[in-house]
Amino acid sequence: MIERSEVMGQPEPALADHPSASDPTTAPGPTVDPVGQPAPAESPVPGQAVPVGVADELPVNGYPGGVDTVSNAGATPGDLQPYAELGLRDDEYDRIRQILGRRPTQSELAMYSIMWSEHCSYKSSKVHLRQFSEKAPPSDRMLAGIGENAGVIQISEQLAVTFKVESHNHPSFVEPHQGAATGVGGIVRDILAMGARPVAVMDPLRFGAADHPDTARVLPGVVAGIGTYGNSLGLPNIGGEVVFDSCYQGNPLVNALCLGVLPVQRLQNKAAAGAGNVVVLLGAKTGRDGIGGVSVLASATFDDGSEQRRPSVQVGDPFMEKLLIEACLELYDAGLVVGIQDLGGAGLTCALTETAAAAGTGMRVWLERVPLREASMQPHEILASESQERMLLIVSPEKLDAVLRIAEKWGVPASAIGEVTPATPAADGTTAEPGRLLVTWQGHTVVDVPPGSLVDDGPVYARPMREPADLILLQADRAETLPRPATAEALRETLLRMIASPNLCDKTWVTEQYDRYVLGNTVLAQPEDAGIIRIDEQSGLGVAISVDGNGRYTRLDPYNGAKLALAEAYRNVAVTGAKPVAVTDCLNFGSPEDPGVMWQFAEAVRGLADGCAELGIPVTGGNVSFYNQTGAAAIHPTPVVGVLGVLDDVAQRVPMGFARTTGNDHDLIFLLGETRLELSGSEWAWVTHQHLGGVPPRVDLAAERTLAELIAEAARVGHLRSAHDLSDGGLAQALVESSLRHGVGARIALPEGFTAGSMPFVFLFSESAGRAMVAVPRGHEKAFTALCAERGVPWTLIGVTDTAGNELEIRDQFTIGLSELRTVHGATLPSLFGDGAGAPLADAAPSGFETGDAAVAPTATEQDGTPPAATPTGTDQRAAADQGGSDQSGADQDGAAPTGSDQATSASAAGADEPAGSSTGPATAAGPATTRADDTTTTAADTAAGTDAAPIDGASVATGPGQDQDAARTGDGERPTA
Repeated sequence: MIERSEVMGQPEPALADHPSASDPTTAPGPTVDPVGQPAPAESPVPGQAVPVGVADELPVNGYPGGVDTVSNAGATPGDLQPYAELGLRDDEYDRIRQILGRRPTQSELAMYSIMWSEHCSYKSSKVHLRQFSEKAPPSDRMLAGIGENAGVIQISEQLAVTFKVESHNHPSFVEPHQGAATGVGGIVRDILAMGARPVAVMDPLRFGAADHPDTARVLPGVVAGIGTYGNSLGLPNIGGEVVFDSCYQGNPLVNALCLGVLPVQRLQNKAAAGAGNVVVLLGAKTGRDGIGGVSVLASATFDDGSEQRRPSVQVGDPFMEKLLIEACLELYDAGLVVGIQDLGGAGLTCALTETAAAAGTGMRVWLERVPLREASMQPHEILASESQERMLLIVSPEKLDAVLRIAEKWGVPASAIGEVTPATPAADGTTAEPGRLLVTWQGHTVVDVPPGSLVDDGPVYARPMREPADLILLQADRAETLPRPATAEALRETLLRMIASPNLCDKTWVTEQYDRYVLGNTVLAQPEDAGIIRIDEQSGLGVAISVDGNGRYTRLDPYNGAKLALAEAYRNVAVTGAKPVAVTDCLNFGSPEDPGVMWQFAEAVRGLADGCAELGIPVTGGNVSFYNQTGAAAIHPTPVVGVLGVLDDVAQRVPMGFARTTGNDHDLIFLLGETRLELSGSEWAWVTHQHLGGVPPRVDLAAERTLAELIAEAARVGHLRSAHDLSDGGLAQALVESSLRHGVGARIALPEGFTAGSMPFVFLFSESAGRAMVAVPRGHEKAFTALCAERGVPWTLIGVTDTAGNELEIRDQFTIGLSELRTVHGATLPSLFGDGAGAPLADAAPSGFETGDAAVAPTATEQDGTPPAATPTGTDQRAAADQGGSDQSGADQDGAAPTGSDQATSASAAGADEPAGSSTGPATAAGPATTRADDTTTTAADTAAGTDAAPIDGASVATGPGQDQDAARTGDGERPTA
């Protein structure tokens, strides 16, 4: 499998002896090419004029009958070329001819069409993306940022993490399984290229209407592809989104995120530095799959005429990828790699040009050395192929043998395909110009280009922008004017309808096809607000990560819609107790040639850049995906934002589910933040009225930052048993999800101002931002509310948890049993897509089974009435070679406790999801007193006495400072003292 000393079955000279056409000192006379045959005389010196009139001397039949060479291109300047079919404009093609001083060869034309495509060059977005750097807040954590394969954030003196989200939208529509699978493989290699071991993946997914026939084709294939590839790699899938909207019909969004960890000193770069260093292609053989993917498939819209020109989708092999990962990590640790780049979109073309351009060097490549799956492939096909599971390495000559031995050890094909050449001496002899990329095929030069012209010198457009003509009317059509429920019966029916809607229903049908706990370091995973991975076993250091987006909000207001996506991802990380520190993004939009779409994009980027500056966290990198539309119908503008947070000790993380308490103890439920009449763009408006209009909820990032700091501090000192952010579906959705997580009921009273008419509905279903629901153990409420007052965060005591009640009660409105909630919440996706993939979330696992490495056996209280979750499908697939035996150290499925050191961060016996330091023992006979708005007090004994003695009495609900009387309608109730 190692291809170094033999090419095409014939001996080759030692690499150092290979003649380099860029070496002006080469002795005169016939040179010898890599296959032992005399090289044609027309092979040019890079940068020098190409001889004219020698095309007839070629040992091939010329172009188009044979291989198009550089000399042939110089001799036939008038040949017509299919540049338009490859996505190039007239002026772009003219610019290429100007750069080269001739027409491009067939291979060069393919390379330019790929590298100057929207997908690779960012030619329409560059002028706007600069804001991420220009407005970036200072960060002493960021080791690598925009422009690298992935952002790298230092989380301790020794360790760093790298993360990035990218899109694989169009391939996943054409071939859902392979499109989604190779999307996972591609983002994993981006992380690997930074020197990191991939440790987790996430997948934000968006599909057309849930009941549309094509969604039934696309969704199962996408989910199976993600599960098959990720499970086979042995990577836990810890979070994501599943969203349905008719705007994505015919153009689903399949975004993939990967998280990796590395020692700080192992950080890699892509520069092909060092003249004479060897270029090594490592990984799978090259085939015809994916040719033209980025220029034809990812950089154009779907229309009636596009079917016949769609290229084949890449085909993934996760087991080869697993071997590739282990081989690369061993190469890194041995110090054998000078530079490295993954081969994904644009394949070998991108890897060769980016590595050379990054160092300002040139490169000499013998293309026939590339291992092929199909022997008939032509040079332009080899350069454009997007075959998966490949990496390009830059290696010093003396270390080449060691590199090949490690590749052979892991069973990964490796070939020395070229060498780095020096920068080109300038005519004046004082400075050096960047080197050139010279590619030969069977001794004939097919490419001679400056690498920087493909990577850095592509077109940049300031495209026309115009606010969509319908936006003013759309914003004037407010959802707040729509009829809304005003009776208890209507409110109950609304809640059941909402939790059964496709966007709010249980997603276990999807998530149970993913392995969430493999490797044994998963602390929290979906359906939690954020996924948490333990990074350091000894200290408990971990990271939390969440991805979020809302296309409806961004359609109504791109600037604030992007801010809201950032705020939700930020809040999701914050409610776990982690400190948000960095951002990645995947910006999914329609055609940049549409001025309305371009305006939406510019506004969203501005909002995201301003938002990150306000929150003090930088954008580390990401992806732009344009042309997400079918014909003239664009998707809603959908910026997907990922936020990474750091948790000093994962034992202090805060889960979202109400915890089972012992005896008659109850937790107090507080609502943090202000609730306003904000229904425009909401899930309720769409589900009930198919309405999209108005302006999205107000976003206050300063308040978001304060809320995050409050929750982190409260978690650190043990004031929180659970926390859940409020977003889609409002408080009602949060109550249902927190109750069903561990089968714990709740009794809720409506605050003053939300008891009459339709105001109970507003309290339950408003989607006001900047809010969270927390459960505080008895005895901690005074200290917690004092902390809220100190931080200036409004709070409202709205109820108590009820372990024994098995129901959700909204006082004076309705009561619904948890069993009914489970049935309604869990039935939607199985009814749409079949019921064989997973059990509903309703049968949630006991809390002791929800945390991979921190899992402990559930207590008798936890086991009572809460059946274990179904075994995830696909979890028996494991990596072919997992170095260190990690498959044996972690939980492979819900309920399988890890062994050995993976129990190091186990929580107390009261439940693995319980934050360290929280009150877990039974209350005293009387219990601590709680001050209420009516100046009366209640105790744990009152709570145990029954519903009527709960620490709330209808309209009298304690509230915190800072509540706006008109907006929050909760009054200024007396604040308990610490």
